[in-house]
This record gives sequence, C-alpha cells and structure tokens, in this order.
Amino acid sequence: MKSFSILVLILLTLTSCQDNSRWIKNQGRVFGTFYHLTYESPDGKDLQAKVLAALDSVNHSLSTYDSTSVISLFNSSEKGTKTDAHFRNVFSAAQRITDATNGAFDMTVAPLVNAWGFGFTNRQKMTPGKIDSLLTLIGMNHVELRNHFIYKDQKEIMLDASAIAKGYGVDVAAKVLERHGCKNYLVEIGGEVTTKGHNTRNTKWRVGIDRPIDDPSASIREIQIIIELSGQALATSGNYRQFYIDEETGQKYAHTINPKTGRPVNHTLLSASIVAHDCMTADAFATACMVMGLDKSLDLLKKTPELDGCFIYDTKDGMNITWTEGFDKYIVE
Repeated sequence: MKSFSILVLILLTLTSCQDNSRWIKNQGRVFGTFYHLTYESPDGKDLQAKVLAALDSVNHSLSTYDSTSVISLFNSSEKGTKTDAHFRNVFSAAQRITDATNGAFDMTVAPLVNAWGFGFTNRQKMTPGKIDSLLTLIGMNHVELRNHFIYKDQKEIMLDASAIAKGYGVDVAAKVLERHGCKNYLVEIGGEVTTKGHNTRNTKWRVGIDRPIDDPSASIREIQIIIELSGQALATSGNYRQFYIDEETGQKYAHTINPKTGRPVNHTLLSASIVAHDCMTADAFATACMVMGLDKSLDLLKKTPELDGCFIYDTKDGMNITWTEGFDKYIVE
C-alpha cells in the first residue's frame, strides 16, 4: 500500500479520436444520469438502440421509481413477488457481497435510506426509537429467493438496488456490445465504467477519478488521479455530492447509511474507488467500503485479492489518498 498527499491535476485529455468509421460514440440519459459508450463496431453499425433496450429492461426490473418494476412490486407486496433474470442476477450477487462485507452492503437498507431522505419516499423525523424500530427490518435474512420468487417475512421489508444496479447496467450494456462482436469498448453510466481491449489510439482506456469536492451542485469536476484499464471495471462511491444539512441542527447527513447502526456514516473516508472484473461487483464493494471506513476497507481488500481499491480520505492536514498494492499497475505516472 502506498500513500501520498493529493496534488491537483490541472489538465488532462482522457481520450483522442481518430477518423475511423468503425469507432462509434453514443451518449444520453438513462437511470436518471448520463451514459457514454465508445466502441469499435466490426461492421460499423450503431448499437445504441440495442443497448438502450437492454438497459430499459434493467430499469423495469430494479428501479424503485418504476411502480411496475420487479423491485417495486416486491416492496409494495405482502409476502413477495415473481422475479426476472435481471433481479435474480443482482440479488444473488448482493447476497454474496453482503456475506463478504459482514453486512456492510445490504439491499434491505431501503427503509432506512427512505426515512433519512435519500430514497424513494419522503424524509421522516428520525429519533433513536425510530431508528431502532427500522433496524428490525434490516438484514438479508428477512428475504429469500426460491424458485424464481422472492419472499419476505414482514410486509414492511423493502429492497434498494441503487448501490448495485447501475454497475449491473454497465455490465449489461457491455454484454450487448460483445454479442455484436465488439472487442474494444468503454461503457460508462453515471461514473461507473467497464472496459475491454483498447481505445481509438490503440492504448488502454484512461479513466479519471474525481477529487471529492464537498459540493452537491458542483458543475466543474477536478480529476484527482488517472488510471488505465483494459478488461476491468471501476466504480466510485462517495458522500461529497449526495448529502443535506439539517436546517434545525446544522448537522450534515450523507447518503450512505450504515445497515448496522441505522445512521448515515460519519468518518474520514471521502470516496472509495474499486477495480473489479465486473462493474456490478465494483459498485457494491465501493458502497460497502464507504460504510466501513478506511481501515476496515483496506483490511477487507487484503483478504479479497480479486479486488483493488483507491481511497481518498480526510486528515487534520487536508485530503490524502491511498491505495492497495495491486492498484499500482493501473496508475498513470
């Protein structure tokens, strides 16, 4: 593991385009955020419509803002609902990651996320008693996937896929490109990325990790560190954009909720960036790291050699950055 004080990168060009009819770029909005696709299409065909159709099916499975989605039907049900392949893929992965992180990642955190004002219902007035009551609804032991049906043991149990679905969507989009013969591509949705092959300059894909500016309305983003990827995915989680200040107390509340304490996290870790084989895994582990904090996250990654991480954290002397030993190979000098 290496550590150093942060230096601001003034200017960097991440990609460069060539005049090549097989290279295609698409962009637009999906999942309430922006997406960017860059890929070499073997026959020169634009695959945007096919990718969006696949992402629409993900949205119809996992979006809590779609009242007819699988996850919404589960949340409003008495005992559960039928599932589709997207839901089963994500739920099964979530179960594994919950176990691997000792519950730091937990899809059943939805009631707490909603109550604190970061979910799909109105914010509630939180008291110790209210938190204790909601904690009785938290835990993957309350839900079971059996024979394509997802069951819950209490009506009030709800699921939130926001910390894993975007990464899964990136993977789904990448699979569409691969089915159509694309061997070189970058897929990005809301900052979550997966890559394969090379870019238009026949080099690895260069991706920037944001400097964590504590401003939810920041329109200009500063790049903190640049990495090169080919065949890997990257996801970053942080509390520097999604938070609110309580008008009565002046207390800052970040959107990452600890499933064990029932409260928003409050520690020095500002952002966690995870490199993994697939973006769904990177997405979920990045969130888990934000729940656990710096030291526990580094300990976790030492035990999980298939993952690497980069962490930006606060100290009394300002922001610092540290990363796992395996992360060295991705850094652009």
